[in-house]
Amino acid sequence: MKVIIFATLLALAAARPDDSDEVEIVRDERVYPSASGEYSLAFETSDGTVISESGDGTGPDGAVESQGSVRYVDPEGEEFVLTYVANAEGGYQPESSALPVAPAFPHPIPQFVLDQIAKAAEEDANRDDSDEERSYD
Repeated sequence: MKVIIFATLLALAAARPDDSDEVEIVRDERVYPSASGEYSLAFETSDGTVISESGDGTGPDGAVESQGSVRYVDPEGEEFVLTYVANAEGGYQPESSALPVAPAFPHPIPQFVLDQIAKAAEEDANRDDSDEERSYD
């Protein structure tokens, strides 16, 4: 009986799943913000994920403007790369071939819609801007 229990425990131990899903940080470099807001960071993990970012207080009123990148391999094995800039002129501006792009407008605008837009513009141009009360009945 002890042999059967021992064999069962040995089989369970051998069948235990491998814990290789753990990801370790292999690089961690940081430059903490200076008085002018300058900073940088770079991380890399054992699964190939790389994150880097840097910035400086070059924006209006000393606002920090940043740029960076993210790279990793998704579960299907495709590499995902994203670069970005965040500044006062354009806000957050990501770039990646993996980001969705809005489709072109699928059809021309119907004539009755264009007519309605023109009529509304004409009414706005001819509108009396006095303070009298209006009714849309």
